[in-house]
Amino acid sequence: MKSLTTVLATLALTAAFAVAADEKPAEKTDKPKRTPEEAFKKLDANSDGAVTLEEFKAGPLAKRAPDRADAFFKSHDKDADGKLSLEEYKARPPKKEKAQ
Repeated sequence: MKSLTTVLATLALTAAFAVAADEKPAEKTDKPKRTPEEAFKKLDANSDGAVTLEEFKAGPLAKRAPDRADAFFKSHDKDADGKLSLEEYKARPPKKEKAQ
């Protein structure tokens, strides 16, 4: 009797996994991504055309990953003036070379 119960339970689980595998994952209903210009404008709280570290830390990246906010800001602030211009914000920092 135990072996029959085990076989039936195994079949039930197998069928459940097969049904779950056939289901399509739910589509994301997230908002569309902002352009870099839109994101910059939203970060620029006082609309002066530059984003300070304080403005940047109030943004979504700093809220999601506060430990990365300072590093991101410093790596993009090429002229080290404490502000990000739109060009600095959009620029990608140089990739670090891997040690061989």
